[in-house]
This record gives sequence, structure tokens and C-alpha cells, in this order.
Amino acid sequence: MAHVVDVEHAASGVGCSDHELVSFVGGGGKTTLMHAFARGLGGSCIATTTTRMGAGENGGLTTLIGASDDEIVAAATSGPTLVWRSVSDGQALGMNPTRCNALFDRVDHVLVEADGARSMPFKAPGTFEPVVASATTMMVSVIGADALGRIIADQCHRPLRVAALARCQPYQRLTPKAAAAVLLHPNGQRAALPERARLVIAITKVEAVNADFVEELTDELDRLEPTVSVLSIAAFTSV
Repeated sequence: MAHVVDVEHAASGVGCSDHELVSFVGGGGKTTLMHAFARGLGGSCIATTTTRMGAGENGGLTTLIGASDDEIVAAATSGPTLVWRSVSDGQALGMNPTRCNALFDRVDHVLVEADGARSMPFKAPGTFEPVVASATTMMVSVIGADALGRIIADQCHRPLRVAALARCQPYQRLTPKAAAAVLLHPNGQRAALPERARLVIAITKVEAVNADFVEELTDELDRLEPTVSVLSIAAFTSV
């Protein structure tokens, strides 16, 4: 099986440059993965969302709410900074894609959680998802290994959409072949992939119990599209 990295080493595992706008899509622990990227990348780094996230999901990062661009850039020079536009009823609202693009001109890295999965390990996007900034240089499409081999309707957000893209039924199990079909489908998450951005597929929550499924998925992704990078990440506690 391919090398499995700890989540805290995920950023180095995908070969980030010194200037990246990374959009995280899918399910299976995007928020935890984004926090790990923020801690693992050097230079000035901003993390945010173009949709919404739980107000308690700051991962211990310095957090600014309703700050100006100048305040955000100043904070990011001292360490990774999570930025929200506002917080209400336990939900934090992030920045629109245009503002993400503008801040990318002023800091080394911008990390964006670009959709939600309602804590499910896998999903297919709805009509208006994901919300990806046009300056994105890397899209990380996330799938939790704990979805593999389990019933789509039980383990996936938007299960009917997942089943449609995989050409199966929502009460069937999510096979590695079906998961690969969804991950690489032109009408799936990658439909929002900017022309010059590269796609990375991150398989999270990898452990002994699902290692065979993960190996099958990795092999199928390599067979279908060998130019796409695949990163396997050991099991972690997601937030």
C-alpha cells in the first residue's frame, strides 16, 4: 500500500509551493485537514471558508471575526490565522471568493473550506457547490476511508447525487471503484476546478480495518487518471 502520512504532515505530502491558494472540498475531515495545512505551511497563512462552518471549529488557530484586510494580513505575519466574516447561532460565515483572491495577493497562503458535508465522510456536490475561488492553485478533494464498503445512503451527504455519478443505487455499498468514479467525474467536485489548478485527492482516516479498500481506491484512481496526486492520511479525530 502507498505511504500513509500523519495529518500534521499532509501539507508537505502534497508538495505545496511557497505560494498556494488551497480549496478543500468533499467530506471526511476537511476542517481538520485545513487546520493541519495551516500549521504545516511556512510563511503567512490565512484559513477561512466560502460557505459556513461551526463556530467552535477553529483548531486552536488565532481567529479574527469581522476584521479588515489590513488587520488580517498583519495577524497572518505572526502565525496562521483563521478568518470569519461573522458568527451567529453557532455558525461562522467566511469570505466570498473575490476577497479570498484579493488576500492571496498579500499573503503566502490562503486555505479555503469550499463546501460542507454535514460531518459525513463522503459527498457529491449540489448544484451550487463547491464555492471555489478562481485563484485556487490546488483543490484537495477529501474522502474519509470509513465511507468505503458501507451503504451510500448511510455514509454520504447527498447520497442520490453520489449514486447517480457512480451509476449505482443509494442503498448499495460504496465500492472503491464507485468512489473513484465520483471523485473524478467531470460533474462532481472537479467541475469547479479552475483551469490552472491541480487536483489532489486526500483519503483520510486510513487504518488497518480499511487498508484494503484504500489500496483498491488508490489503484483505481491511478488507473483512471495517473496524473492526479493521491495522499493517504492516517486516522485522526476530525472537527
